[in-house]
Amino acid sequence: MDDITPQDSEHTTDGLPQENVPQGEGMAFKNRIPLEELRTAVEAIRAELGKIIIGQHEFIELLIVALLSDGHVLIEGVPGIAKTVTAKLFARTLDTAFGRIQFTPDLMPSDVLGTSILNMKTSEFEFKQGPIFSNIVLIDEINRAPAKTQAALFEVMEERQVTIDGTKYKMDPPFMVLATQNPVEQEGTYALPEAQLDRFLFKIKVDYPTLEQEVAILQSHHDRKGGAPQAAIASVLDPARLAAFRKQAQEVIIEEKILNYVAEIVVKSRTHPHLYLGGSPRASLAIMNASKAFAAIAGRDFVIPEDVKRAVVPVMRHRLIMAPEREMEGMTTEQVIDMIVQSVEIPR
Repeated sequence: MDDITPQDSEHTTDGLPQENVPQGEGMAFKNRIPLEELRTAVEAIRAELGKIIIGQHEFIELLIVALLSDGHVLIEGVPGIAKTVTAKLFARTLDTAFGRIQFTPDLMPSDVLGTSILNMKTSEFEFKQGPIFSNIVLIDEINRAPAKTQAALFEVMEERQVTIDGTKYKMDPPFMVLATQNPVEQEGTYALPEAQLDRFLFKIKVDYPTLEQEVAILQSHHDRKGGAPQAAIASVLDPARLAAFRKQAQEVIIEEKILNYVAEIVVKSRTHPHLYLGGSPRASLAIMNASKAFAAIAGRDFVIPEDVKRAVVPVMRHRLIMAPEREMEGMTTEQVIDMIVQSVEIPR
């Protein structure tokens, strides 16, 4: 069968919109991008994490989408619900270097980035790299460090480089920050500055497990007999393959009407009466890139409105600031995002 054009790719042979057809049924298009290997790798990551992590399917999928989108992830939840463990095991599925930084109130920028030390033999200063110089970096309890230390992350998260004493040090790709934070209501936390939040592709909220999941967690720990969970996880993806998959995800087709859909959602957030601060153009780019990754892992080489809807909440929830009166009423950013999405016409 001949390939069809992007404009026709949203319809099947029976005339139904593609988004209304269950995946694998009535497919009448042929992908222009070979996504089979990418999907196999995604399933392998899920399978490895499934050995230890009970439930949390959306959490794992958003981590994978962020990885394909070359974005950073902020993970929020109360202590003890496996935020850190999941991030560590996710990093272990990748054949890359892994670093961990525990943020504390007395942490200094040099403790993160590194510092210049005088070499007594040469009488010259040498730069000693800090723990941020890795591929996958887990920052635990990121909102326990003050603003000065948070500011040290601005350049490295956005530009993948660190400038020390006028010298720029590039980060080796891939570079991804996975940061956990406790809810701001908890004691000893600092609210992250808006510029810092905007550098995270997603904010993922992790909830308590259900009763059935809690029982399965207990059974899993009992069956391991004290064995380390990391020992059960194998690396399934190397940097070269990841770079190829990221390139494929970027090549996923997104039509102009979908771009208009994304832009209209973000622009409406800037004028919404319930919001003090709306989404930036960086939010629009994040939604677009995440939508492409969602399409790719679903086996499609084109974006549909449902991909955008799945990306909007994790991309926007940490970028919006509620109007004070609405916040006092208990309204959440997720509720406002839903109102905005409902008010925008879905492209067909």
